[in-house]
Amino acid sequence: MHFQLYKDSIGQWRWRLVASNWKTIADSAESYWNKQDCLAGIQLVKGSYNAPVYE
Repeated sequence: MHFQLYKDSIGQWRWRLVASNWKTIADSAESYWNKQDCLAGIQLVKGSYNAPVYE
């Protein structure tokens, strides 16, 4: 399981949580202007889980 960090069609940052079978199991409900804000959103969901973040 891992997080993917990406830019959407209007250039804002989003994230998705992908399971080991490559299916998306969660995604950001909003987009972020700043990459750091998107990473902070991942941390809120991530809690203490150690899923890596890929861009």
